Amino acid sequence: MNNLLSAPARPEAAASERGRRRSRADIVIAVVVALLVLAATVVALSTHRFVTVANAKAIITSASLVGIAALGLTLITIGGSAVSLAISPSVAAIAMIFLSAQSTGLIPALILAVVCGTLITGLQGAVVGYAAANPVLLTIATSFAIAGLATGISGGETVSPTGTGYDRLNATPGGVALSVYALVALAVLLEWLLRRTSFGRTLYLIGENRRAARAAGLPVGRVTTVAWLGAGALFAVTAAFMAAFNTSANVNLGGTLTFDAIAAVLAGGTPISGGRGSALRTLAGAVLIAAVSDILLLRGYSTGVQIMVKGLIVLLVVVGVHLRAKGRDA
Repeated sequence: MNNLLSAPARPEAAASERGRRRSRADIVIAVVVALLVLAATVVALSTHRFVTVANAKAIITSASLVGIAALGLTLITIGGSAVSLAISPSVAAIAMIFLSAQSTGLIPALILAVVCGTLITGLQGAVVGYAAANPVLLTIATSFAIAGLATGISGGETVSPTGTGYDRLNATPGGVALSVYALVALAVLLEWLLRRTSFGRTLYLIGENRRAARAAGLPVGRVTTVAWLGAGALFAVTAAFMAAFNTSANVNLGGTLTFDAIAAVLAGGTPISGGRGSALRTLAGAVLIAAVSDILLLRGYSTGVQIMVKGLIVLLVVVGVHLRAKGRDA
């Protein structure tokens, strides 16, 4: 009789224990994050020329170039397609097209760049969405194909602008680069699309469980393709700003953009498995990555060290996100 009366208490006790574990995990993560922020603040404040208006503008300008591409990658990652490893060659090729078309004017060249970027990345999305291709392997192959094609067409030479309209993208309204305004506006727009539209809600569901979404009759192929099309448009905008900023373009223009965009997305808390994420958090991740790069640059560290430190930051964020998710599911 006593056993029967005490049985219902067991689920409650288990739930209470799970709650305590989640609380402990959250506390540990919060403490670690606070310590990291404190350490980063001390290092930043002790870095010569870091706390200046000019340097702050440099950081947000750098963040804008990475951030717009990272917003595109956010769409891909939330939808459960992991990452695209073809961002750098895609941006480089589109930048070359953008500068080559300057003789037609800024707007036509920008439209051409966006169309090309949308098609290049959208085709990859269609293969991922409808044929269930592995996005990592697909984009590795695509990156080689794009780089080879761009090298062959350009003869390996640097492309110079055929007009001067591109320079309007280097405007600095209010002393801040135009690309920064574009980043903020695009982040707010993308956040609204993700949170307030049926496309966004469906994308989250697909990223959470692609098989279940397909079994439920959701348009997995179509939504995945649209997400990649949107990513391609954002990669094209990045390409236009980078081309304008550098006033020339070649196959190496993208540099470490692929890695930096991935770092910004993951540092913003979007899990590589998909199903969760935020455009505004990606924006914050881009600023974080840009600030870290700036500190290391001012302290004279090499590109290799910068990449290593950014990798460690991403690793810590990924582990933190995993621990929180594990605590939530426990």
